[in-house]
Amino acid sequence: MCSQMITVKRVHRTLVWFRGKDLRVSDHEPLIKALEDGEVIPLFVFDPYFFHPLRARKLPHRMQFLLESISELADNLASHGSRLVCVSGSSVAVVPELVQKWGVTQVFAHRWTEPFGRIRDARIADALSVPFKLYEGETLHPPGTLRTGKGAPYSVFTPFSKALRSQARISAPLPPPESITPVPEVALSDSENIPALEDLGIERNPSLQNGGETAARHRLKLFLKTHASSYASGRDQLGASATSRLSADIKFGTLSVRSIWEKIAPLKTETSAESIETFKTELIWRDFAYSTLWDRPEVLKQPFRPQWEGFPWQNDPEDWKAWTEGRTGYPVIDAAARELRETGFVHNRARMITASFLCKHLLIDYRRGESHFLKYLTDGDWAQNNAGWQWSAGSGCDAQPYFRVFNPFSQGEKFDPEGKYVRRWIPEIKLLPSRYIYRPWTAPEAVLDKAGISLGGDYPLPIVDHAMARERFLRVAKAHLKRNE
Repeated sequence: MCSQMITVKRVHRTLVWFRGKDLRVSDHEPLIKALEDGEVIPLFVFDPYFFHPLRARKLPHRMQFLLESISELADNLASHGSRLVCVSGSSVAVVPELVQKWGVTQVFAHRWTEPFGRIRDARIADALSVPFKLYEGETLHPPGTLRTGKGAPYSVFTPFSKALRSQARISAPLPPPESITPVPEVALSDSENIPALEDLGIERNPSLQNGGETAARHRLKLFLKTHASSYASGRDQLGASATSRLSADIKFGTLSVRSIWEKIAPLKTETSAESIETFKTELIWRDFAYSTLWDRPEVLKQPFRPQWEGFPWQNDPEDWKAWTEGRTGYPVIDAAARELRETGFVHNRARMITASFLCKHLLIDYRRGESHFLKYLTDGDWAQNNAGWQWSAGSGCDAQPYFRVFNPFSQGEKFDPEGKYVRRWIPEIKLLPSRYIYRPWTAPEAVLDKAGISLGGDYPLPIVDHAMARERFLRVAKAHLKRNE
């Protein structure tokens, strides 16, 4: 008599840990994989590392977008038959405790690139008695996997971009599940409410983008319909709404970056080819920033280029105050400062101009600007923000040459010739003719009087002379870099 071996598949209870960078139901691989194995407990931990009121108030715009996105995620999960279980406490302590208490057999989550996230995950993996599987999903291609012919990380964008385009296998996004298994009662009893902004001491800003997967999909659809085909020429125009405005959605994962890549590709036609490739290149720049941070986590604290260590920044407190408040006397710089504080967003061209001005005209440490942007940007992203600031200062990976100093006059005149951007954010000078809008102090008295402007009163005179500041920076940078060769 022959015996037949019967294999019984083990049914798992999987904890799917949503962590603030994957706040969606569509194209969520940890969720999809967990559903293949049995019960699923979707979890969000309100860790005091971010959600203690004193910390949360230091990033009010991101926190508003984040809480809206978490709330919609909870609604989406509920519409699929599940529930987002919310708990508060330190992730390192809470996750292992709940795994044991709820009888969880495995934990799934998306991988983080940031060094503090990697340390957190390593500590949790050590504390868990069950498998902890991390899935890729932050980027188009896993950071740290593309290498030069010598096996080294890339430090120049163009060869990195070519390598990604030729070597990466960007998977098709996964559809949302039709349904999700109900959450076991043992987990529901521990669930807490999602905190409100007022609980954290933050006042709602009505000028911010709405968070959540629905708003993200609407933004993507609008961009594809109206601006994608002209992106190459429109993206630099300060006075136009010609960019995608998807940066916060990518940051918080209300859209996956590969789903955007998939949606943009079919739009490539003979007339739109340049724009589509330009947009895809911007997504690759993001991958480049993440890859750099993965291989060189120290860049969040120190310059990528060692010769920039100990740079003699002046860090004048009055100059810093004028720059943050939008009172430098340089209209395009001041418009960017005000746009940031009011809306949690700055046009990318304006980011480059104002970052260059802070570092090179005012000789203020790029790390101060980087921190200020992280405080107010809704799309504040550690990897990208650091890469952008170090690029602007000249200290970063594939940075612009230190001797390239953006001219705030010509940049404004080139990318916003009618002054629409400036007029929107600096109403004090909105009645000036376009020929004077970027240099108000050159306007004749009669023109100033007609526009009702008192320079030095309504609007400040420049806090620094452009030519002098440029020459000063070049002299200081050249001497410092020569000493550190």
